[in-house]
Amino acid sequence: MTKSLPKLVLSSSRDIPFSQLVLSQKNVRRVKAGLSIEDLADDIYRRTLLQSLNVRAVLDENGRETGQFEVPAGGRRFRALELLVKSKRMAKDQLVPCVVREGGIAEEDSLAENVMREGLHPLDQFRAFSALVEAGLSEEDIAARFFVSVSTVRQRLRLASVAPSLLDVYSGDGMTLEQLMAFSVTDNHARQEQVWEQVNQGQHVPAYHIRRLLTEQAIAASDRRVRFIGIDAYTEAGGYVMRDLFSSEEDGWLQDPALVELLVNEKLNDAAQEIGAEGWKWVEAAIDLPYGCERGKRRIVGSTIPLTDAEQARLDALVEEYDAIGEQYRDGCDLPDEIDARLTEIDAELTLLTSRPVVYEPEEMARAGVFVSLAHDGRLRTDRGYVRLEDEPDIEDQGTSVDAEAAAHASCPAISAGGPVQDEHQGDDEDDTIRPLPDRLVSELTAVRTVALRNALAQDSQAAFIAVLHALTLSVFRSHGTHGCVQIGVTQAWLGNVAPDLRETPWSLAIQERHEQWAARLPDEPGALWDALAALSHDEQMALLAHCVSLGVNALFEPVKGYGGQNSAHGIACRIAAADALAAVVGLDMTEAGWEPTVDNYLGRVTKPRIIEAVREARGNATAVLIEHLKKGDMAREAERLLEGTGWLPEPLRLPVIELAEHEAPDTVLPDFLDEEDGEFDPLAIAAE
Repeated sequence: MTKSLPKLVLSSSRDIPFSQLVLSQKNVRRVKAGLSIEDLADDIYRRTLLQSLNVRAVLDENGRETGQFEVPAGGRRFRALELLVKSKRMAKDQLVPCVVREGGIAEEDSLAENVMREGLHPLDQFRAFSALVEAGLSEEDIAARFFVSVSTVRQRLRLASVAPSLLDVYSGDGMTLEQLMAFSVTDNHARQEQVWEQVNQGQHVPAYHIRRLLTEQAIAASDRRVRFIGIDAYTEAGGYVMRDLFSSEEDGWLQDPALVELLVNEKLNDAAQEIGAEGWKWVEAAIDLPYGCERGKRRIVGSTIPLTDAEQARLDALVEEYDAIGEQYRDGCDLPDEIDARLTEIDAELTLLTSRPVVYEPEEMARAGVFVSLAHDGRLRTDRGYVRLEDEPDIEDQGTSVDAEAAAHASCPAISAGGPVQDEHQGDDEDDTIRPLPDRLVSELTAVRTVALRNALAQDSQAAFIAVLHALTLSVFRSHGTHGCVQIGVTQAWLGNVAPDLRETPWSLAIQERHEQWAARLPDEPGALWDALAALSHDEQMALLAHCVSLGVNALFEPVKGYGGQNSAHGIACRIAAADALAAVVGLDMTEAGWEPTVDNYLGRVTKPRIIEAVREARGNATAVLIEHLKKGDMAREAERLLEGTGWLPEPLRLPVIELAEHEAPDTVLPDFLDEEDGEFDPLAIAAE
């Protein structure tokens, strides 16, 4: 016969006057956490006590009840009631519902009451908040009554925008709260379910990836175009901004890309007209200008407006004050708030004083133009003072100054500048008038001088170095003008049509900044340029040489043309092999340089097998098989997430190990990534799968 279990007998409950209750020292809660006693008291005053106190009778030394009851479990509620009594919002003898315990251990009861309690599930909280809203309470009322922030209430209520099927998945612990909140970025339930079906095969899908999939057709508020026009301008024009539970007023996704483009172009055109009104001949404005758009154009140099005496005095005073503060707090201690604020004020005023406007000569502006585009951070990028070759003044229009300059630098004033060929003995019987030398004779003499100069230069390495630097500098900075006598130049490969977004890459910005710094230091006149180069320190000469030579680097693959020349299969293989060797010498690592594979720059432009191969190489076969079932676009986006931070590079960007024996010619066979079976290669082809 099965022995029956004893029946549970619950502790009795009584209403005990508050004056007979005392706080027990056996309460396990010692650290303050959660809702404050003041807030809890306000809540009890508003809706009365919702949970009884757990009490035990206080016994005297003989074991008899004293009429007092200690509270080992429910101490916070006791303190809240005590506060209500002290503030005269509750009577001292107010009856308090209590559960009277007799057996067991008091500390165990206190521990069990806290440990066994479980916080409300966010989904239940959302449903409760929704019911209160339907009952007529505002978001602010709910926040005040439950002592949470208004943003918390709004976040929970935004879960109403999530598909019911996804709420069910979340309630069954099928996704995290962060993932669920990411789906609130859109109200489209069908799209939400489609994205979940796409991502739930993975082991862990971060919330940001879900948001990216839901907003792939939108423009992020952090986009430089949005930063240029401002979100307010977009919304005032009727645009809608989509935000999720984590978004602030400055975040979100703009749902009307066409409107964004329209507003950007309008603002760019307004800026171009304003700049053109300064007196420039032309203004070329676009969101993105092609890399190398300044190529072949002379840059005119303006002059900076000098400081007035009063401005200079103010600048000196600010610098002195700034240095004094730095000297006073040089020990590295934290700055007082007022000192930190003062330093900020000084820095702002110094910026205004040192950022002087540049003025140009009106006649130079009348033949020059301006490039206007968007920088990577959304600021307006303005490059002033470029003169096109067709706008350069004609030689005969430059007046006598050109003749004087030519005469000053001519080594032989009697040399003909080019006229009809004369007989060498034509003047034997004529008068004593000195006539220009015949062209043929001049050619012969200068040919002899050329040979002699070559021989002399070969014996003076320092002069040869300056001559090469002079020639390279002329070809880089004065490509529109007369070149020197050493016919060495930098041929720059045109990259604008291949990758039009190169202009805003960090590498391009660094090159342009360095180029402009040198251009501002170098004189225009070739003769003065020679003296300026010779006056540079050795380190400066080497830095300028490196800059000029760097602009001649061409590691570009171009479609094979014919059987000879630089663009033949042999020429391309030699060029790429040389580029690999150069990259090895300078230690170029494209991962460390900041390149990472994205949908736009690689993954969306190759075939599915190459995407899978990339993931397999970077993350292993177990990860690669997880994306094999995806469609091309989804696979590319998921691969971008998986490859982030792995350092993986496609073959054209890798640095191969070069082991060529001395004097060994590079292999004429194209690398694997160029060697297609049909003999053709199109690096921009997009697989249609």
